[in-house]
Amino acid sequence: MRRLLLALPFALLPLATGVAAHSHEHDHAHDHAEHGSLDAHEHGAAQLNVVLDGKMLHLQLDSPAMNLVGFEHAAKTDADKAKVAATRSQLTEPQALFGLSAGDCQISKQELESPLFADHAETHKHQHDHDHEKSHDSEHSDIHAHYSLDCQKPEELKQLNLGELFKRFPATEKIQVQLIGPNGQQGLELTPAQPPLSF
Repeated sequence: MRRLLLALPFALLPLATGVAAHSHEHDHAHDHAEHGSLDAHEHGAAQLNVVLDGKMLHLQLDSPAMNLVGFEHAAKTDADKAKVAATRSQLTEPQALFGLSAGDCQISKQELESPLFADHAETHKHQHDHDHEKSHDSEHSDIHAHYSLDCQKPEELKQLNLGELFKRFPATEKIQVQLIGPNGQQGLELTPAQPPLSF
């Protein structure tokens, strides 16, 4: 429910640029509505929603697993499992990934969701419950990272810098950002050459 409430303001924002991709309206409409992401799955592209409301900073990153892990199939080999574990571990460091050096921000809540992170029992249940989507899920897995940070000095938080995120996950070529902050709403596209985002 919290994710839906966080996503609602962004439904009103116009996108800075159109994101064209192969869409999956019939199979994944419920997933995209639940996670508040665009109805698109484009390798190299990700979406980031940012809300700075008082002392609370909310970040919601939605990305194809290919951008972060390098594949989208279930991890079966030890090498694949190690890559998934390393990616999950890196995603638990939002201060580093988003360049949060100011504002004295501490994580109050975080959620990392992906079929790749599920254990065998959850994967089996998902496949059983959604058998009609099984082949589709194996082709296109997404990773959703949601963070809430309590910032003791929000007035000092002037920008985010996604340079570290682009460095750690070089397959990510662009990130569509929708921001609601003290200066209003904006939508823009960040790239490895242009990683900062000002509030």
